[in-house]
Amino acid sequence: MVIEMKKTTFNEINDEQWKEAAIKSLRGLPFEQLITKTLEGIDIQPLYTKEQIDKHLSNQAALLQTIRYSTQTPDWTIAQQPYTTDGAQFLKDIKESLEKGNEAVVYDGSRQVTWTEQDFEQLKELILKYPLYAFNVQENDDFVKLFSLIEEEKRKEIKGAVSGITLPEGYHLVRNASADMIDWHLQGADAVTELALSLAKAAEDAQSFSSFTQFEHQFFTRFAIDTAFFMEIAKLRAFRVLWQTFAKGYGVEKVSRVPIFSETSLRTYSKLDPYVNLLRAGNEAFSAVLGGTDVLTVHPHDVVSNVTPAAERIARNIQLIIKEETYIQYVLDPAGGSYFIDTLTNEMIEKAWSLFLEIESAGGYTAYTESEKFADKLTVLSKERIQQVSTGEKSLIGTNIYANPEDELSKESTIDVSGRLTEPYEKFRASFAKSQPKTVLLTFGDLKDFKPRADFVSGFLATAGIQPETSPAFESVTAAKEWIAENDFDYGIICIPPKETDAVMAELTNDLPEKWLDIAEKYESEVEEAWTKAGISGFIYKGQDQLEKIGSIQKRWEEVQQHEKA
Repeated sequence: MVIEMKKTTFNEINDEQWKEAAIKSLRGLPFEQLITKTLEGIDIQPLYTKEQIDKHLSNQAALLQTIRYSTQTPDWTIAQQPYTTDGAQFLKDIKESLEKGNEAVVYDGSRQVTWTEQDFEQLKELILKYPLYAFNVQENDDFVKLFSLIEEEKRKEIKGAVSGITLPEGYHLVRNASADMIDWHLQGADAVTELALSLAKAAEDAQSFSSFTQFEHQFFTRFAIDTAFFMEIAKLRAFRVLWQTFAKGYGVEKVSRVPIFSETSLRTYSKLDPYVNLLRAGNEAFSAVLGGTDVLTVHPHDVVSNVTPAAERIARNIQLIIKEETYIQYVLDPAGGSYFIDTLTNEMIEKAWSLFLEIESAGGYTAYTESEKFADKLTVLSKERIQQVSTGEKSLIGTNIYANPEDELSKESTIDVSGRLTEPYEKFRASFAKSQPKTVLLTFGDLKDFKPRADFVSGFLATAGIQPETSPAFESVTAAKEWIAENDFDYGIICIPPKETDAVMAELTNDLPEKWLDIAEKYESEVEEAWTKAGISGFIYKGQDQLEKIGSIQKRWEEVQQHEKA
């Protein structure tokens, strides 16, 4: 048997043969259904092969060489931040985290800390031992005093990066020029736009330096890493290549290296089912590492509600597990060589460079980001992202799918982040937590037949925190009408097995009870129109705009309450 297996051979299959087999398996559906279109304008194919690489990515070897030469080390710095605004507590938290795997002192000036002189003395000692990464620092922040308190002879020992302020003389190892893309990311920017803007910001800042060499030694960039796993890997890899192309424009012949700072994106973090944020953070952190980040911050899963010490520890341990249990810190460009990721990286490079040139022709970074065109672009992208979530094209577990209506929504926020995709759902949850219609699923026939529709409706309503009850399974329309007339409820959703829908609705809509009634599933427009005229209020179905439907339920419920008060 073993000898026979060794002699077995397989016919070589080319891309066209695979495509023919795929089309056949689709049974009449278009092949394009297998292609995923991204907001970056990139079409992700269902399969990537060497044949495709040879046709469309002839420069793969050069791409890999550039990425690997411009990556200083496969390792990265674990940079976890405290979330308190009290100086003494900040120091306590940072010291504990440094003892347990953290590798840097991180300060976020968007949450200013109250410091004492004693706090500064301890902080000075820490940043002489560990790199300091301080972002979003403002001139009116007391934290700024730290830099003038450090003796001039010791300033050359401080390593790290600071953004938002100009440092005093002497901090030669602290980078002080940056392209921070995190705010644009939260406002809806796609990966290509982030890359192009980072180059445009660099081009603008470079003008303030006497030479490009001096500038590149001061420059760093920051990216938020979203849940689009492969896109985010490609984003960081693309930046490496884009930066080399950018540097050559300034006459740099040798490899130019600038550090990439990353943090897990808060765009998909939710106050609903917060432990799911932990999984998102793990996904995003691993993506950043595979993409070749130099410094990484993982936000705790409860940071948009009320961060806890346990959550901070888990966030830190996400990085420690990746580093200590996968040994990936010993592998340079671990994603390199993948037909898919290399193709995706190359497409992102081409699109980002094209957009960068467009930004430059429009006057550069500041002129472009302050333009109406850019504001409109962010508005469109934000709406598209919300639309993807609302229609179920993009899943946010615990929010728009598999929601737990019993979740209690936190009223606190350690970090206030605008632009989170879950915010509209959280607002509906808060509203219906105060008051919601008594809702019932009106079921017909056998359990096995109506259950799929009933389960879908329950899941749909759960995203708003509405918890329906279930009626008895009606064996006849007459029984259903009697039950509806005798029982007190505000809102009913009719769940009928598909094969019985026409017959049941034909009889039910004849003298329909005057109740607020919807029906599960979508039907032909003529049928829906006829049922609406008969008294059906609306429909609930897969692919429907959840937020729009929930909004209509909320509006109807408010009208009912106002009528009752009157």
